[in-house]
Amino acid sequence: MRILHIIVAGQIGGAERFLVNLAQHQEWSGAEHCIALMTPSVALRNFFEKAGLSIQDRGPVQENPLAYLWRSWGPQDLHWLGSVIAKTKPDILHCHTYGSHVLTARAGLHFNLPVVRTEHGVRHYADPTCGLFRHWSLHHTTQVIAVSNFVGARVESVAPYMKGKVRVVHNGIDLSHFAPQPMQQETPLRLTVLSRLEPIKRLSIAIEAIAQIPDTVLDVVGDGAERQSLEALAATLGVSDRVHFHSHQRDPRPFLAASHAVLNTTREEGLSLSLIEAAAMARPAIGFAAGGVPEVVEDGQTGWLTTNQTTEGLAEAIKIAAGDPAELAFRGIKARERVEKAFGLKAMCEGYGAVYRDLLSKPAHS
Repeated sequence: MRILHIIVAGQIGGAERFLVNLAQHQEWSGAEHCIALMTPSVALRNFFEKAGLSIQDRGPVQENPLAYLWRSWGPQDLHWLGSVIAKTKPDILHCHTYGSHVLTARAGLHFNLPVVRTEHGVRHYADPTCGLFRHWSLHHTTQVIAVSNFVGARVESVAPYMKGKVRVVHNGIDLSHFAPQPMQQETPLRLTVLSRLEPIKRLSIAIEAIAQIPDTVLDVVGDGAERQSLEALAATLGVSDRVHFHSHQRDPRPFLAASHAVLNTTREEGLSLSLIEAAAMARPAIGFAAGGVPEVVEDGQTGWLTTNQTTEGLAEAIKIAAGDPAELAFRGIKARERVEKAFGLKAMCEGYGAVYRDLLSKPAHS
């Protein structure tokens, strides 16, 4: 099977890391994977290239509302995508990002190919500015794959006509690559957050919580539009010496190994790949009991979750975790056990392979 993934994105996030995991293990998915890439980011392009993925590159593109409209409905990008389809001869088109939804649906119609869409989150379902062509693109999507039960339920609540066309395949990781590491027992408590630095991630809450807990260190690993404002917030709160900013890291394992736990402050996380990676390395999580997070983290077993989505709520959860180093290590061990059962990379790739085979066994797309 040949799968052409359409990616319109500007940053390296969970969806992009997921795609590398899927494409690097063709033996499990039973498919060859190629990327039709439209990005303004040299870093994202290099990220895919260094991973050894096959890329058809549109060249530098703009990413703004007007560019989105023109890319979605204009002739040029559809024409370019048609040339990629003619060259790569895919059996299925697979899109992953909001900016690619309409374009991929048009290409599926124009070239009579089934369209798979992975929903990595629900942000665009809550944003009214993203709703203009939502139903049109969903109507012309053959199969939606949701990364969590939470995401799948949101899709079906917004578009009830998609029931029966939504399948959940949890993200998985290479459990041998993210091997468990012994936890350092000495203080200070060291926390890590792996995330794009964007407003939706609400990392200001994490920094404000750290300001309330002396002797606690936070490593912020990632890039994004909010970096300068978050650095300014840390300086204003007087915690610049305890909140350390690092750019995107191709290999986050050294930061996870040095930490005692990971944080997540997103209001409605689809399914956090960073929480799964941390759990695989025997690191518990501290965050909010919302979105798809409870599908990864079991409160009281593999982490500390609170329904109080405020700075105070997060700070209180961190204080409880910090007060029992032995429990931190124990919940980290339980976290590793959980990902071994539910979030292996082989199971994820086989899940996608099953979706692809099911689609190709049905009558031709029309």
